[in-house]
Amino acid sequence: MTDETAIIELEGVGKNYGNVHALSNVSLKVKQGEVTCILGDNGAGKSTLISVIAGLTHHSTGEYRVDGKPVKFGSPREALDLGIAAVYQNLALVPLMPVWRNFFLGSEMTRGAWPFKRLDRDNMWRETDDALRKMGIELEDLEQHVGTLSGGQKQVVAIARAIHFGARVLILDEPTAALGVHQSGLVLKYIASAAREHGVGVIFITHNPHHAYLVGDHFTVLSRGEMDLDAPREDLTLEDLIFQMAGGAGLDALEHEMKR
Repeated sequence: MTDETAIIELEGVGKNYGNVHALSNVSLKVKQGEVTCILGDNGAGKSTLISVIAGLTHHSTGEYRVDGKPVKFGSPREALDLGIAAVYQNLALVPLMPVWRNFFLGSEMTRGAWPFKRLDRDNMWRETDDALRKMGIELEDLEQHVGTLSGGQKQVVAIARAIHFGARVLILDEPTAALGVHQSGLVLKYIASAAREHGVGVIFITHNPHHAYLVGDHFTVLSRGEMDLDAPREDLTLEDLIFQMAGGAGLDALEHEMKR
């Protein structure tokens, strides 16, 4: 796969729920080693788009391709098998379990044969430590309950887990939404690292244009299920992005009407 080849590509994708058009004619590409930012306010269609890409629901119109081949996923497992992983706001972490147990949750390593099969704690602990260190994350104690970590640390653990288990495309759903400045900076640092250093194609879902512009390579703004903006970083300033998020051409029309 070359740098110019998209891992996933949506062309004219729409999603209908009866007579309701949740998405309409959405097109985007996600490339290896790039951060694609999808922005929009509540109700813009971001969640529906995530659901289509991650295999939670299938699209009604258009075409969705992975490695150039059309797909219509029936479940998130099918998407995950092709390396498309989603990290949602709830993170799918168990607060009262240690960090290393959360890291392997659902993919536990075992040793021994039945009926003496048991968890391979030592190897899971070691692989968790190695995977986190490769991402530049050093936690004092992997035995600590994951619920004791900061919000930013939890996000980073979830990102490292997805990369460790083979994610080629990583979908991040509002990872900085409930975080302060310091913790947001930590998460944004590792979003950039996932793309630049680990070659993952990142889809960063956010309503914050400032956060998006710090790490993004390509920007899509959704409004009422449709694309208001689709532009690479070199064609866009932060001010342009903020303007589009605030309403874009609609603001110009409103200002014109007020002056009449």
